[in-house]
Amino acid sequence: MIDLDALDFAKTGGMVTVVTQDARSGQVLMVAHADREALERTLATGEMHYRSRSRGLWHKGATSGNVQRVVSLTPDCDADAVLARVVPAGPACHTGARTCFGADAAETFGILDATIGERASAMQAAASNAAGATAAAPSYTQRLLADRNLRLKKLGEEAVELATACVDGDHARAAEEAADLIYHTLVALRAVGGSLDDVRAVLDARAQGGR
Repeated sequence: MIDLDALDFAKTGGMVTVVTQDARSGQVLMVAHADREALERTLATGEMHYRSRSRGLWHKGATSGNVQRVVSLTPDCDADAVLARVVPAGPACHTGARTCFGADAAETFGILDATIGERASAMQAAASNAAGATAAAPSYTQRLLADRNLRLKKLGEEAVELATACVDGDHARAAEEAADLIYHTLVALRAVGGSLDDVRAVLDARAQGGR
């Protein structure tokens, strides 16, 4: 995956800079440092390890569970920095954000998809509760997940409303209808066992194919 002997650890006091990127979306998640030991642990375990002067050697996600599974490690042209492409199990930032570089569209979509997933999990948990337990009123998302005809009807309606707004040249309404369509699309996808990660994988494959 990477030749550690080819890295220039001496140039920056025994460590190299690591730029960690989501392998699926291309989003930069964080920047940290690693010494040879950290990269050796990374290669041995398949999960990112870093080194800091304050924390020493640390395994990303060891306490939070937000591990980063390594896809590839690539040195830069000067051999003093490494691009780590990973599949994160959760947020990269200590603030709880997906990335240390602030919210963007990718993070917003991820949060929305995660919320829909939580609603679906709550439905499953409620369905397995003991008989006689008082169930909370379902949310709108849960109503859509439970009713195939309703969610497909709403999906079609939102698509038509977006098309109409575009025909009318109404920028503000088109943006609102696009947001509604994205939401209903993610709900419909979740209902058939899919998620935003599946969409990212398809887009990544198409991008690599030059489409």
